[in-house]
Amino acid sequence: MFGHKNVARLPRGYPQFFDRGQGAVIWDVDGREYVDMLCSWGPILLGHVDPEVEAAASTAAARGDCLNGPSPVLVELAELLTDTVAHADWAIFSKNGTDATGLAVAVARAETGRGQILMAHGAYHGIAPWSAVPGTPGVLDQEVSSTPRYDYNDIESLERAVDRAGTDLAAIVVTPIRHEVRRDLEDVKPEFATRSRELCDRLGAVLILDEVRCGLRTDPRGSWEPLGIRPDLSAWSKALGNGHPIAALLGIRALEHAATTVSATGSFWLNSAPMAAAVATLTRARQADLLTSMTAAGSAFQQGLRDQASAHGLVVSVSGPATMPFMTFDGDDDFDVARVWAAACAERGVYLHPTHNWFLSAAHSPAIISRVLDATDLAFGRVAAWS
Repeated sequence: MFGHKNVARLPRGYPQFFDRGQGAVIWDVDGREYVDMLCSWGPILLGHVDPEVEAAASTAAARGDCLNGPSPVLVELAELLTDTVAHADWAIFSKNGTDATGLAVAVARAETGRGQILMAHGAYHGIAPWSAVPGTPGVLDQEVSSTPRYDYNDIESLERAVDRAGTDLAAIVVTPIRHEVRRDLEDVKPEFATRSRELCDRLGAVLILDEVRCGLRTDPRGSWEPLGIRPDLSAWSKALGNGHPIAALLGIRALEHAATTVSATGSFWLNSAPMAAAVATLTRARQADLLTSMTAAGSAFQQGLRDQASAHGLVVSVSGPATMPFMTFDGDDDFDVARVWAAACAERGVYLHPTHNWFLSAAHSPAIISRVLDATDLAFGRVAAWS
């Protein structure tokens, strides 16, 4: 029913249906209040029901959300994105991350005339069959036969995969950081990012950066911009509309013609309200103080977790960017300890996930983080007693 949001993955007693949200807080249908440390699995960047975003979306919707073609806000958003994201010269809009990554693959194949798309073992690029794990129910073997895998951050593994693809290599798809479920998050090694770029340049393949999860949370110019590595295509969604359904494929000028040749349409892809929400969100995300304050809050949270775990005699690994933190317990391969800890946090009004990384929003103030750490400290106490 819920796909990857299946409640069977959560501890018993976790809330399953929600009534409302405001800022950094959500309420379930029983009226219980939680600090939201999952931010709706990433889309909430500014806080739930942000007044500026909702006003922009409401104004656009009142003029007609779903018309026969786009409203001028499409042009405004495209110009804002291409002015913000360093590599971007054009944009195609859709609804979710699967749309954006699928379009990226289609454009790469259209441009190169080749079929093989390399992706990392364990990486998640949406629910389309091309990126599915072989053997996934409902997915045919031939649908995944054109997506051989490599090991993230392993240059030799990447080079072997490139060699296997041979002259049929269309693209390398990579996430800005390694952020699979049930493991520590891992920064990209600069030399791995550099080699990915070099291989694509040498072989005439397309470098695709899947920014769906990281986009706007690490650097609004693009997550690899601090490394000086720019992709040919990048896929964006989640935080782009602060909870409104929108995604974007961004690309370099050299791929613009190929982008015009692929099938890229959907009944609701040109709706104006989500685009207006994205303009408001992106305008705020471009302000330097937004990420600065979010990073400070996230860093305080991460250090607080380390200090609390140590005080309770527990060994943990805290990983990820400050705006996308995660924590694992030493030796907890089945995440049983993590479930006990997360359940204890929920009882104390903090919503975390035991196996998926968390997110912060601009609404996570120092006072909110202090409230969260009060709950996590008590949860560590329960784990120490339980184990």
